Formats: sequence, C-alpha cells, structure tokens
Amino acid sequence: MAIELKFQPNDDPGFAQSKWWGAADLPAQWEYPCTEGGDPLLFVAQIRCEELIPYDREGLLPHRGMLYFFAAIGEYVERLDIEEGHFGLGEWPAESFRVLYSPTCEELEPRPITYEDGEAAFLPAERLTFSWADEDFDSFKLLGRPYYEEIKELYPEHISLLQIDEQERWGLRLYDCGMLCFLITPEELRQRAWDQVRLYFHSF
Repeated sequence: MAIELKFQPNDDPGFAQSKWWGAADLPAQWEYPCTEGGDPLLFVAQIRCEELIPYDREGLLPHRGMLYFFAAIGEYVERLDIEEGHFGLGEWPAESFRVLYSPTCEELEPRPITYEDGEAAFLPAERLTFSWADEDFDSFKLLGRPYYEEIKELYPEHISLLQIDEQERWGLRLYDCGMLCFLITPEELRQRAWDQVRLYFHSF
C-alpha cells in the first residue's frame, strides 16, 4: 500500500504541523540545508509521523517525530525565483536535496527563507492530510512503487519515500508529465538511513 497526500490551502502557517510549502519548522540547533554553493534548498514538506500510523501497515516509517523534505526545485515552480543551481532529468546529486528527521516535534522554530527585499521565497503553506492509495498510485504519495516503469527498472529494489507530481495550481511543472521520486530501499528505511535516499527526475 501507499499513502496519498492531499492538500488543503488555508491562511495558517501550519507551525509544527504536517504541511506542504510554507516555512520549515526545524529544531533550533539545526542549520538550514543548502547546496554546495550555499543556496538554501526549497522546503517542500514536513510530516508529523504520528499521523501516518493508520496508513503504514508494514511499519516502514517512523511513528513519532517530524520528517522533512527539501529539494532544489525552485526553477520548476513558476511563482518562485530561487537560484539553487540547475538539476535536470536523471538522478540528482546529493547537494540538490535533503531528507531530514527529528525524533521529536518539540522546540521547533520557523525558518522562513526570504529574498533580499524581504519577500517570502516560498509558497503559502498548505495543510497535509493522508489517505490510502494503491502501490502504483500516479500522483503525490508516500511509499509504494514509483509510478513510471523506467524508474522501477532502474531501481528495482527501491520504493518511493516521496513521489512529487506536477500541480497547476502552484505552477509546478516538471517538463512534460514529469515526476520527482525520493527513492529508498525498505531495509534502508527501516534503518532510518536518510543519507541513502536518492532523488530521480523522470519525464516524457
């Protein structure tokens, strides 16, 4: 089984809640993740792991704490103008993304990224909710198999830790019907080996 991600626009910044976009709420002692050139990575999502318990039948994901996703995808979001370096089709280098995990949701602080003029360099936060999905679900999801056969063939032992689809409402376009997949093996996931995650960009 996989877990479908659903988005609910609202005016709440979603502090310490599961959300997509907005400002990351990170432990105070953490440094914000950046590329090798020092450019901050775009915050994609944070997930309160306790909310996943009803949907994670195999117990692959942590069931407490916060899971974070960052990636240099600003150039693919029309409403943003973020310089993170160009990363195109294929497997992305380690500097282009991060998957981070905090075992607790306590003592977090918002880390908004802004342009030089003080304008927010991120889209408004949207509330994340979850539901059951088929393993081969073709949109935004956690777990399950990558939707595209090409990715399955390249990484037969991997599952989608997070699969990102295009979304017109955000101006998120990944070339032509593209998808970004954060990939990990089930064993690596059980070991919480976040540094073993791969990110692959496929498009027709």
